[in-house]
Amino acid sequence: MTAITIRPEEPRDYKAIYTLTEAAFRDMPFSDGDEQDLIDTLRADGDLALSLVAETASGLAGHIAFSRVSISDGTPNWYDLGPVSVTPELQRQSIGAQLIERGIADLRAAGACGIVLLGNPDYYGRFGFQHDPALSYPGPPPQYFQRLVLEGGTPQGVVTYPPAFGSG
Repeated sequence: MTAITIRPEEPRDYKAIYTLTEAAFRDMPFSDGDEQDLIDTLRADGDLALSLVAETASGLAGHIAFSRVSISDGTPNWYDLGPVSVTPELQRQSIGAQLIERGIADLRAAGACGIVLLGNPDYYGRFGFQHDPALSYPGPPPQYFQRLVLEGGTPQGVVTYPPAFGSG
């Protein structure tokens, strides 16, 4: 396993995050190919609530973004996880998992109530994410929309992402 340090992003990381994210999603069949632009837009719009990088001795190896979402029932302090990316040559070495775990811990410490994401249930289930029909996001197959409650109960309603996601 590659030794990494996880820390909040800094302005000097922006270009490397863009390049790393573009490379990480280049050959992914489910990718829209714009994940790197999404991060830049979230940052420019002030919607990037938490952005962490994984750094090795030779540079950035991974990145994870969290943005605030709104829920139609008015429940506050919920976030979206994504995208999470790891440079292709270092994938499958638990760097993504370490970023996810650190992000969850940081949001919990900051008083977040929960996190939603669109992703593979088999992968994200190991972090406690699960599909809940009471919480929805129209469009993709429902089983891929998952949530993790950090504090309080599960909200009920439709989740709206920041405008950068194109969901209004």
